[in-house]
Amino acid sequence: MKLTFCGAAGTTTGSQHLLEINGQRILLDCGLYQGRRHDALERNRHFRFDPASLDAVVLSHAHIDHSGNLPNLSRQGYRGNVYCTFATRDLCQIMLADSARIQENDIEWLNKHRTRRNEPPLTPLYTPPDAEKCLRQFVTFDYHRKMTIARGVDLTFIDAGHLLGAAQVILDVNEDGRSRRFLFSGDVGRGDDVLLRDPETAEDIDFILMESTYGGREHEMSPQAHEKIEGILKRALHDCGKVIIPAFAVERTQQLIYVLNSLLDSGRLPRVPIFVDSPLAVDATEIFRLHPECFNEEVYEFLFRKRNPFHFDGLSLIRSADQSRALNSLKEPAIIIAASGMCEAGRVLHHLKNNLEDPRTTVLFVGYCAEQTLGWKLREGFREINVLGERVRVRAKIETLDSFSGHADHSELLAYYGRMTGRKEQTWLVHGEPERSEAFKNGLRDTFRADAHVATLGHSVTW
Repeated sequence: MKLTFCGAAGTTTGSQHLLEINGQRILLDCGLYQGRRHDALERNRHFRFDPASLDAVVLSHAHIDHSGNLPNLSRQGYRGNVYCTFATRDLCQIMLADSARIQENDIEWLNKHRTRRNEPPLTPLYTPPDAEKCLRQFVTFDYHRKMTIARGVDLTFIDAGHLLGAAQVILDVNEDGRSRRFLFSGDVGRGDDVLLRDPETAEDIDFILMESTYGGREHEMSPQAHEKIEGILKRALHDCGKVIIPAFAVERTQQLIYVLNSLLDSGRLPRVPIFVDSPLAVDATEIFRLHPECFNEEVYEFLFRKRNPFHFDGLSLIRSADQSRALNSLKEPAIIIAASGMCEAGRVLHHLKNNLEDPRTTVLFVGYCAEQTLGWKLREGFREINVLGERVRVRAKIETLDSFSGHADHSELLAYYGRMTGRKEQTWLVHGEPERSEAFKNGLRDTFRADAHVATLGHSVTW
C-alpha cells in the first residue's frame, strides 16, 4: 500500500491523497487549493497524477477544499465512481455548481486585465455543466454500510461530526495476503456540536491519515457557549448599528440560524430583522432540513416536536441581487449573515465595503480565516484594507468567536486519537499549516508515543 500526498500537505486546503493498493489507484478527496488567485489557478489545473488512471474516488465531505476539484477531475478524464454519503452528495449538488460560477466570474475578471496587457485569455477550471456531469458519477450510501470499491478494498463511512454528511473513511485492505485497516479522518468535528452528532470512535486501526488544522491551538470555549454571542449581539444592537457576520454558506450559516432561533425563542435576544444574504446558504439550509439523520438528539427533537429549526419570524432568506443591494439602504439595526466566511468573495464584500467605515457596525467572525485573506486581515486588526478594488478605513468593531469552529482543537484532536483503538502503527498529518501540523505531531508523540509524521507535498510512503 502506497500513499502519496497530492494536496493539503503543508496547507489547509486542496485535500487530495492518492492510495495505490493491489495495482489500483484510489483518490481520497479532490479539493480545491485556495490561495493567491494565479497560484491557485495553476495548482488546481494540474493534477499530480493522471485523472484517467484512477480506479475510484472517496469523498470525506462536501467542503470545497475537499470536493471542489471533482468536476475538473472528470473533465480531464476520470470516469469512475465517487463514493460519499447521501448528505454529502446533496450538498455537492449546490456547492459544485456555485464553485463553477465563481470560476467563471474569476476568469472573466482576469481576462479583462489580460486583454489590456495583450495576453491570451484563460479558461475556467470547469463550468456549471461540468459540475452537473460530475454528479452522475456519485455513488452514495449511509454510515456503517460496508461497500467493496476495488479489488481487496472495502469502504465504510463513520460519522466525523464536522459537516452534514461528513465521514471518517475506513478502508479494510487485503493485499499480498495481509489484512490491514486504514483510516482517513477527513475533518474531525469538535463534539457537542450545535447541530450534529459527535465524531464516532474508529476501531482496530492500523494506519492513520489525519487532519491537524488546529494543532497547538485551543478554542476559547465550548461549541454550545451561546452566552458570548448573545452578549456581542446585544451590545452591537444597542449601538443601533448593523451586525455583519461573514459565514460559510454551508454549516456555519445553519448553526447561526439555529442559535439565533433558540435565543429569540427564549427571549434572550431583542427582535430585529435577520437576513441570510446568500443564494447558496438558502439552498444549503433546505438541504439541512432534509437530513435529520445527521442531527444530534436536541435538534432532532426540535424538528419533530416543535417546528423547522431553520426558520422563524423575522428571518429573511435573500436570493436576488436586488434584494441584497437593498440592504445597503437599511437604517435600523439588523443582523446580516453573508458568505464567504473568509471574505474572499461573495456578497459579504459589498456589505463590508458599505459598512466598515461606520463605527456603529460590528463585524463578527465565527470561523477560521486562512492567512492573508481579507477576513484574516480584519481579525488581525488592519485599520485599512482593500475591498473590491477600493481602500476602506476600518472603523467598525471587529469581534471573533471561535466556538462555532467545525474543527476539533489540539486537545480535542488528541482525545479523538486516544479513543481510537488498534495498533495505530503510523500516523501521517495533513490539512494544517506547517507549524500546526508540527505542534500536533509533537502532541501525539508526547502523549501517546505515537509514530507520527508531518506529510510533505508530493512525498510518498509505503507500508
